[in-house]
Amino acid sequence: MLKVNYNPDVLSCLANLSNDEVFTPPKLVNEILDLLPVEIWSDKSITFLDPFTKSGVFLREIAKRLIEGLKDEIPDQQQRINHIFKNQIFGIAITELTSLLARRSVYCSKTANGKYSIVEGFDNEQGNIKFDRIEHTWKSGKCTFCGASESEYSREDTLETYAYEFIHTNEPEKIFNMKFDVIIGNPPYQLNDGGGTGSSAIPIYQKFVTQAKKLNPRYLSMIIPARWFTGGRGLDDFREEMLTDDRMRIIHDFINVDDCFPGVEIKGGVCYFLWDRDNRGDCSISTHNGDEITSHSQRPLLEKDFDFFIRNNDVIPILRKIKKIEERSFSNLISTNDPFGFDVRIKGSYKRLKPNFKLEDFNGACKFFYNGWRNKGIGFFDKSKITKNKHWVDKYKILIPKAWGIGNPERDWLNPFLVEPNSCCTETYLVIGPFEEAKLAENVIKYTQTKFFHLLVSVVKITQNTMKKAYKHVPIQDFTQEWTDEKLYAKYGITEEEQAFIDSLIRPMD
Repeated sequence: MLKVNYNPDVLSCLANLSNDEVFTPPKLVNEILDLLPVEIWSDKSITFLDPFTKSGVFLREIAKRLIEGLKDEIPDQQQRINHIFKNQIFGIAITELTSLLARRSVYCSKTANGKYSIVEGFDNEQGNIKFDRIEHTWKSGKCTFCGASESEYSREDTLETYAYEFIHTNEPEKIFNMKFDVIIGNPPYQLNDGGGTGSSAIPIYQKFVTQAKKLNPRYLSMIIPARWFTGGRGLDDFREEMLTDDRMRIIHDFINVDDCFPGVEIKGGVCYFLWDRDNRGDCSISTHNGDEITSHSQRPLLEKDFDFFIRNNDVIPILRKIKKIEERSFSNLISTNDPFGFDVRIKGSYKRLKPNFKLEDFNGACKFFYNGWRNKGIGFFDKSKITKNKHWVDKYKILIPKAWGIGNPERDWLNPFLVEPNSCCTETYLVIGPFEEAKLAENVIKYTQTKFFHLLVSVVKITQNTMKKAYKHVPIQDFTQEWTDEKLYAKYGITEEEQAFIDSLIRPMD
């Protein structure tokens, strides 16, 4: 048997630094580079910047395309390499370690002027891939540039500060003292704010996008979490700016992050985009599932009467039909976070004070539902000590978790439960209601178990956290009667084709 030697691309084999600083696979990098016009690869004047390089893969793949594209204009290979690496491609590393890795990937040497560097003429070790240790600028315990927590990131000199140079300046143009035609890459996604990770950490990817626009490149392309479409902590201004910018010309949306970054958890998925300074118009939007594009449209990012991005193209005509009737929002029935006031923190800390509840009933107590009650049993709490919404205690209520699913409508399903009067709950739950009669609450629960209901929640819900606003586009019904998908489809004129789409998107209840 013929033995074949297989040499994998080492940059496709790297383990990620964390879920926040993710190495980009070479295949994905080339799909992003394919968004750029093909003629730039044969233009020796075009300049590229990766302002948050990690493995150097974006710069390496750019260089490979330029080396091929400039063959006719600069026939001598060494002259061509020297020109490209010295005049066209630039990077800012996110840490000292990644600066060495990026130089090794791009220059074939951890020093740009080293013995084994493929580039001739650099007079310093960094070349055009620079790293300078930057300190945060602290004010009231937070960095004024990125919002990092002083308690988390005020560190000794031997540790990384994660004060990324590109966003820790008011004058990014002075980092290289030049303009760039293309800014491209995969920025860091978030920083721990001292209160948690994941959705409770602060996003920072939007700061890189905003800073890049200040440099006014011809093209801007990044791969970032898709959470900004509808929500995300502190992303309201960024979302509005992005959705009203008609220079956003292409978005590729991946609901399943594994399709881009196998083994990485980024709730809500990711997207990459092309921003084209000199061309305005509608955006080409493609939704991916595995190796397939499941939906494509050319449309404005912001639909009339909506303040967020509607992720799925096929949902739009259904939403328009529902909007025509102008009914009140189901979110009016849902409480805000912490319905009974149990989310109390230790002063000066993010640590919660545990409510003083018991597992045995006592005089003056009400039933107490908390995270873990199904295993340990229902708790009992002194109802005279409830500080918020006391008038709800003695009514029927529906409890729903404030965090459920992963933001994928094919897998997520809400599981509400009815609690009788003389009850309350921790901030683990939101309350639907309250209700005077159990029958009304039971009809509401049946409504929440329809595919119609889950479809409209999925328009906003793309992460695990599901607060009141996630239900804003679900219409309230007459809950003196029961509701099924069939009755709802008839009421709103949902066609058979649209019903088939809903069936394909929303998984059936277990």
